[in-house]
Amino acid sequence: MQRRSILAGLAALPFAAPRFARAATDTALSDAARLPQLRAIAIWQGREIAARGYGGFTPDRATNIKSASKSIVSALAGIAIARGLFTGPDQRVAEVLRDDLPANPDPRMADLTLGHLLSMQAGLQRQSGPNYGRWVSSRNWVRAALDVPFETDPGGRMLYSTASTHLVSAMLTKVGGKSTLALAREWLALPGFQITAWERDPQGIYLGGNQMAMSTRSLLAFGAAYAAEGQGVIPRDWIAASWRPRTRSFFNGEEYGYGWFISRIGGRPVRYGWGYGGQMIYVFPGQNPVAIAMTSDPDLPSARSGYRETLHALAGELVQGL
Repeated sequence: MQRRSILAGLAALPFAAPRFARAATDTALSDAARLPQLRAIAIWQGREIAARGYGGFTPDRATNIKSASKSIVSALAGIAIARGLFTGPDQRVAEVLRDDLPANPDPRMADLTLGHLLSMQAGLQRQSGPNYGRWVSSRNWVRAALDVPFETDPGGRMLYSTASTHLVSAMLTKVGGKSTLALAREWLALPGFQITAWERDPQGIYLGGNQMAMSTRSLLAFGAAYAAEGQGVIPRDWIAASWRPRTRSFFNGEEYGYGWFISRIGGRPVRYGWGYGGQMIYVFPGQNPVAIAMTSDPDLPSARSGYRETLHALAGELVQGL
């Protein structure tokens, strides 16, 4: 608290503030070493300005980013729309995945869209949490995801489900004529971005929204593209659409768009992707855009333990120093 009050006073000193503010960022990075789950942090502000590893890890060592990969799947969907492979967020799921529909689908299946999947408003029974193990033990993950009951109408309340983004991966594979990994390597040609490993389902479809590995620097490269208005790779209008509130998270009450949480941290608007264990990509838009990537032990919880809130506070300290 004392450090923050000092920074507030220095804000009125235009010549001294940047030097002291950056010192505060460096202090926050050093203090982060007390977090035993934390593996690495990398920060972008027009360029990479800091990258630090912890506990024997480095910013270049790959980590399973878990559900933070849902933001990446969303970017691929936006690029597919720009390329004319989908009609838009209103693309009907049944039109693309007709071969995987149940024999007698619920009539609401005809109303299910790509946008509903990305905003977690599909209405289908969740295949995350207690249902996840059963779902990934099925012989066909796409058909199993479509062959569950509707709990709400499409477009209703959030039902967070990795099966929803896996259906997006299946749709991308179908319309793109290549695996989702091949599309990501072709379409997300961003400096420093590389997916090093990614799990596939029994049919060879890459798991949309989980079990994707990359380095902290790679995750930062992805966030930096959003902070820099797409870098000519991710359509600007899709970034705006992704960051428009569609529903509200039942995890934390925050708003949610297409694969991004929408909140405020450190006194600034922020959009962030979050993966189990504390895999975070923060994008602070505006006149002074900043991206911060954090990776952590993917086998330890981050929500019920309070660790996610600790990372939010750390991100707030870091961005206040920039």
